[in-house]
Amino acid sequence: MTEQQRPQDDGTPPAAHAPHASEGSARAQASVPAQASAPAAESGPASPSAADPAHEGFFARGLARVTAEAIAPYQTAVVRIGFALTWFLFLLREFPHRHELYGPDGPWSWQLAERLIDSNQAFTVLMWSGSAVWFELVYALSLAASLAVILGWRTRTASVVYMVGVLSLQNRSVFMGDGGDNVIHLMAMYLVLTRCAEVWSLDARRRRRKAAAAAGPSAGHASPPRDVTGVVLWSVLGAIMLGSTVGGGLSIGWGLFFWALWAAQAVWWLAGRHTPRGDLRAVCDMLANLVHNAALVVIVVEVCLIYATAGWYKIQGSRWQDGTAVYYPMNLDYFSPWPEVSSFLAGSGLLILLMTYGTVAVQVAFPFTLFNRNIKNALLAAMIAEHLGIAVLLGLPFFSMAMIAADAVFLPTVALLWFGDRLRGGWERVFARLRPGRGHRPHPAGGPDEGGAGDGDGASAASPVPQQRSGDGVSVR
Repeated sequence: MTEQQRPQDDGTPPAAHAPHASEGSARAQASVPAQASAPAAESGPASPSAADPAHEGFFARGLARVTAEAIAPYQTAVVRIGFALTWFLFLLREFPHRHELYGPDGPWSWQLAERLIDSNQAFTVLMWSGSAVWFELVYALSLAASLAVILGWRTRTASVVYMVGVLSLQNRSVFMGDGGDNVIHLMAMYLVLTRCAEVWSLDARRRRRKAAAAAGPSAGHASPPRDVTGVVLWSVLGAIMLGSTVGGGLSIGWGLFFWALWAAQAVWWLAGRHTPRGDLRAVCDMLANLVHNAALVVIVVEVCLIYATAGWYKIQGSRWQDGTAVYYPMNLDYFSPWPEVSSFLAGSGLLILLMTYGTVAVQVAFPFTLFNRNIKNALLAAMIAEHLGIAVLLGLPFFSMAMIAADAVFLPTVALLWFGDRLRGGWERVFARLRPGRGHRPHPAGGPDEGGAGDGDGASAASPVPQQRSGDGVSVR
């Protein structure tokens, strides 16, 4: 995002700060005296094809809004960290049982998986080979990609590998998952299309340092630094895709998708390397913002559909209607990691009634609360508390983590910035104690380590900190 595309502090829409409407040209136009208008034509009323200026202004402002910046960068960063962390911790927990879940020792054998995938055309690289070495390599790469996405390191590339790992493992043993796995499955694909490393990432820190170096005393004299790591990653992935395409491992649809991403990465690198402030880079930024914002809308709609369908299906159940549905899972050994706590709660009819009806009410009402940020934030806190309760009382931590990560797209920006400042302050205090004499390092103007986006989102180097006018995350109001 360039300086001219960055939202202004006075709240003026981005369209009002279009790069072609410079102050000099505006003053020159203002200095020219107005000429007398030509006499009206005698041919009758204006043509109906004449555009309405009000409509033109509305659509121009809307187009400028969705192409000038990536909306909700902090919320998207939390979604990125939340889902990658959930998958990373899940793979770590199941590491001793990985062969039974997704590998050659599982009840869903390689032959059964091959027959199912031939019929539903699901994507998984685990079907490229049945060897144990290949399975271990895919599992390790999935762990590494999850960690890279958490840290925001080379996020555009890491998010694709992360998606490949999620789809490969889950589609290999499709009957092993639950609702949380389905959410991770969907969000892994959506994250590929977002600029999810614009803040709170190593990519952002690298781009901020690059921008600071470009603005230093040697600005304009030194050549841009070579991105050896990015070129190596791009080349290795290209070689892998070439081999899989020639060998028949990729279907036509998935092959076109991956090759399109690979080519887009090359265009992005060329634009940033040779024309960092040219028209090609500006077009790349606009397209990336447009795709990001469209993907963010899809994520919002997906979360609303999850809660709406869950709530309305619950309403149709007799146990939810009579207010006793929550009682039954609390009395199952499989969902009772804390039997004493479950027995205490199940012994109170009033608590069971409140939890049952409260769950349905919150899930059904939440999509409609997007029109009022105060009510939305209150129900959002209730849903997060509900998922924390599910994690503790029913022993479903990863399902709850996935749902909380999905809820994060609605979190207020002010709350996220407050939490980020507290977390950063605590980290700096720990760092200062570990290395006495260094103390706190002052942050440069424009914010601490939140700037520009490196490989992950490709924000313009001239925009070290993405701005967000709304203080409420994703909301209609």
